Amino acid sequence: MYIVIEGIDTAGKSTQLDILASKYKDAVFTKEPGGTPIGSKLRQMVLGGEAKSKLAEMFLFLADRAEHMQEVVNKNKHKVVISDRSMISGIAYAKNLPLDEVISLNLLATENTLPTHVILLKLSKEELTKRLSLKEHDSIESRGIDYLIDIQNRMEETIKKLNLNYIFIDASLSIEEISKDIEDFLNE
Repeated sequence: MYIVIEGIDTAGKSTQLDILASKYKDAVFTKEPGGTPIGSKLRQMVLGGEAKSKLAEMFLFLADRAEHMQEVVNKNKHKVVISDRSMISGIAYAKNLPLDEVISLNLLATENTLPTHVILLKLSKEELTKRLSLKEHDSIESRGIDYLIDIQNRMEETIKKLNLNYIFIDASLSIEEISKDIEDFLNE
């Protein structure tokens, strides 16, 4: 089982991943970008704003994704793998490029491996504004609230276009309600 938790920054992915870690003690927990030594370096480059063009940023993410699929997901295909983000984020953040082309490049990087379960934690514009006001911003968050809502919308569009097994959860629900919804979805 290859489970991914998606959502824009501040949606509560880390909190839910911590809860899953307490329940799935034998699972392999990972993240994109940064789930491998190479990926960690690429993640720092992107979050530090070193890639000046959107195309260069996308290719850094694709390099990370290819390494991550080979070194983490595929090597653990007989285990439960739970990832903080996936190709869905990569496709969404490349929003200025044609969706079908970006999907094709991501399928190449993942060798056509898709998640078996996708959890998207969704925030309203109002809730996102509130949560962002409480933290420092990295280079992606600094692009603004409308940008992040557009990313969230593209995540949803990508999940539907790829015909993935998914659940969309209102991230403004209580931590316990979200956790219960996730558990129910994974046990279906």
